[in-house]
Amino acid sequence: MKYSAGILPFRKRQQQYQVFLIHPGGPFWRNKDLGAWSVAKGEYIPSVETAESAARREFQEETGFHLDAVRLIELPKVITTSRKEIIVFAAECSFDASALLSNQFELEWPPRSGRFISVPEADKAAWFTISEASEKIHSSQLPLLQHFQEICKTTL
Repeated sequence: MKYSAGILPFRKRQQQYQVFLIHPGGPFWRNKDLGAWSVAKGEYIPSVETAESAARREFQEETGFHLDAVRLIELPKVITTSRKEIIVFAAECSFDASALLSNQFELEWPPRSGRFISVPEADKAAWFTISEASEKIHSSQLPLLQHFQEICKTTL
């Protein structure tokens, strides 16, 4: 099984919760919107680092924002159909999504061409209401939003 950890920032605006999502970079995702957005997250090895430290590291790499001093609220884990375990932490905070500064990675493009291009892990970010985020987020991550909504009812 593979393991992934991330952070779902949230804030309250006009009596509604908003969550922060990223849009994956690269030519495959360029013209995709609904079902393409994601929580900022990445893979880690549980015997090497904790889910929380991996989540903080991945969030900083993919967004450029540091959440070192922000309290994290662990959401129930999600197991995807591809057998990946995702642990996400909610974090109450706010920042300017347009200031996104994502790291780059090398991608073979076009596939099997032998040519590589450098693309950002995330090419844009935005704040969405839960309703909007439910349409934007990749379907495998929809349970994370549902878990967040439950936390809002009981904890926040």
